[in-house]
Amino acid sequence: MRMRDELEQKVGLRFSKGLMVATDKEIYLALLELTQEKLEAARQIQGEKKLYYISAEFLVGKLLSNNLINLGIYDQVKEALAEAGKDLAKVEEQETEPSLGNGGLGRLAACYLDSTATLGLPGDGVGLLYHFGLFHQYFQDHKQQERPDVWLSPKSWLKKTGVTFKVPFPQGEVTSVLYDLYVSGYESGVNRLHLFDLETVDENLVKQGIDFDKTDIAHNLTLFLYPDDSDRAGRLLRVYQQYFMVSSAAQLILKELEEKGRSLKDLPKYAVIQINDTHPSMVIPELIRLLTAKGLSMDEAIDAVTITCAYTNHTILAEALEKWPLDYLEEAVPQLVPIIRELDKRVKAKYQDENLAIIDKNDLVHMAHMDIHYGFSVNGVASLHTEILETSELKAFADLYPEKFNNKTNGITFRRWLMHCDPALAQFITEKIGPGWKKDANELEKLLQFQDDEPTLKRLLEIKQENKKALADYLKEESGVEIDENSVYDIQIKRLHEYKRQQMNALYIIWKYKQIKAGHKPKRPITLLFGAKAAPAYIIAKDIIHLILCLQDIIDYDPEVSPWLKVVMVENYNITWAQRLIPACDVSEQISLASKEASGTGNMKFMLNGAVTLGTMDGANVEIHDLVGKENIYIFGKSSETVMDLYAESAYHPWNFYGKDEEITDLVDFIISPQMMRLGDPENLARLYKDMTRKDWFMALLDVKKYIQVKEQALEEFEDRLAWAKKMLVNIAKAGYFSSDRSVAEYNRDIWKLPSA
Repeated sequence: MRMRDELEQKVGLRFSKGLMVATDKEIYLALLELTQEKLEAARQIQGEKKLYYISAEFLVGKLLSNNLINLGIYDQVKEALAEAGKDLAKVEEQETEPSLGNGGLGRLAACYLDSTATLGLPGDGVGLLYHFGLFHQYFQDHKQQERPDVWLSPKSWLKKTGVTFKVPFPQGEVTSVLYDLYVSGYESGVNRLHLFDLETVDENLVKQGIDFDKTDIAHNLTLFLYPDDSDRAGRLLRVYQQYFMVSSAAQLILKELEEKGRSLKDLPKYAVIQINDTHPSMVIPELIRLLTAKGLSMDEAIDAVTITCAYTNHTILAEALEKWPLDYLEEAVPQLVPIIRELDKRVKAKYQDENLAIIDKNDLVHMAHMDIHYGFSVNGVASLHTEILETSELKAFADLYPEKFNNKTNGITFRRWLMHCDPALAQFITEKIGPGWKKDANELEKLLQFQDDEPTLKRLLEIKQENKKALADYLKEESGVEIDENSVYDIQIKRLHEYKRQQMNALYIIWKYKQIKAGHKPKRPITLLFGAKAAPAYIIAKDIIHLILCLQDIIDYDPEVSPWLKVVMVENYNITWAQRLIPACDVSEQISLASKEASGTGNMKFMLNGAVTLGTMDGANVEIHDLVGKENIYIFGKSSETVMDLYAESAYHPWNFYGKDEEITDLVDFIISPQMMRLGDPENLARLYKDMTRKDWFMALLDVKKYIQVKEQALEEFEDRLAWAKKMLVNIAKAGYFSSDRSVAEYNRDIWKLPSA
């Protein structure tokens, strides 16, 4: 049946009308149903051994177009709708984005599921079904405010399976309910994302903003991703929530093993568990608990689990390596405490080094330490990150288990981050080098033959301009904000954290504002775009947002400056926004303090879409620099070695910069200038000023002058349009290395060892 006929039939059955008169919402619902049917009919990927990828986050984004692309029917649907006078892009806008993640961790997990299915590997994701996600961000009085992100609806991609599990807590058992999302591979088969919900969850528990009773675990476990942990009740809730996830996951894994008629002792033959960061770490003691309850000895259970579980470390930040007070675990998950004590006892019997203990002398339980001792693989996510883990942060463990440590540089799925979000560029690439890159991203290197071809370079600039106009139109439509499509688009979109240094970018804005006020106008207007959420309890991060929003208005209201400089912070940054911002970007801001960003994946998405990176030698920026060459990236800042030495010797003092450099003093003082204080909240601004002058833990003042210098160099060189287009082309051509298909293939080769279909 022709696609047009299939759609007509589906719309007719559901809404008793023809395609031409159906609303975009009705067409979306019909397409959702049709696509679900095709996913159910697609080949379900099977294998003797299966991956369970457990993660607190899966930032999947809107799913319609991604599924249509992977099923190979996107063009057919688009054409069928066009015949009926309908626009697929408008239909896509009817979809609500699932609120199942926050930042790079969750998006990486989603990309990896896509690639696992694309490569024909049997592997499912396992996580939680958050009713309100992290939160919906909105701005009021130049400040971030939060409310629940209401995204669930009766008609969605979720499929209730009927599978339930009992999860034990001291207050009594709760029931987890399993929902599935199909994960389609590109021209391949289908895996699943398993999401557990709490049977007794009560959305009415949320009263004011995102506040709710954090002690009522029988009703709150799946309300929010990362509940506020600024108090003991919030931290305990995190433990309850994590246990709910891993107990449900462990029971599912054993259920599927038993249904296959396999012996529990043979768990490692039939299952491999990837622990994505430390949030799912309790799966280790929980699996041991369940296996011993089913008749295995403690030794047998520990041996089986140790060669089943693998751990991905995503951070160098000590605060992000979870450590739970033992009394928290005794209160929330007492059934696990004897097992964790036993695991710790065995480590201490072998090794005297206190730094290797699972339970330290302060009765803190180190989740990462448990993962390393009782897993068979530990991987970092970029070459620099893994090197720092092995030589510094986790050196004692790397010396002990050198065979366990390995690097798997992060990747992104090109289906979403090029084919879907930048179709004009994807089509142009196919015209130039053929379609092979869609399956083998390394083929993008064939573009290098055109790096001196003027028509190719001009067409790249035209596509970029079209994307910039599209973003300008979308911004005006969504928020009433107008930006100059002929300006330079300088974009920083990522989680708001001091180490990512949005505050340093804000200091550049102040510098540029002052330059323009002094009569030094740029050759071309500059638009600085931000997208970021700050954790509700992360006060300084929220102060940085406040600073940016105040600067936005100060510039907008200044007729001398506003024609030349524009600052825009988009509300409620998510995947939908990212898919608009990334194709339009000229300069990609990747300015974290060297040694602090494990990898990053935004940097990869930007380069794939022809943006040029402005960044430090941090995370995957190192590999980008090595791939594209120094002439096609803008690097600044102190090295990771220098930064780590400064920390080790407590040798960084912001006063040495603020107090001794007039230019830096002038920039920082602007934060508490009379015009800022009149517009903003004096408490927020004064607190940020105080932090930057007395603490500045992530060393914005250390790098700010070099940052300004190199950024100005990039803006100057942007004016040589053909030379800039060549930089764009080289970045696109070299982006193939960062395909998540490559990452997942390496995981499978070295860690999972799954059969491919």
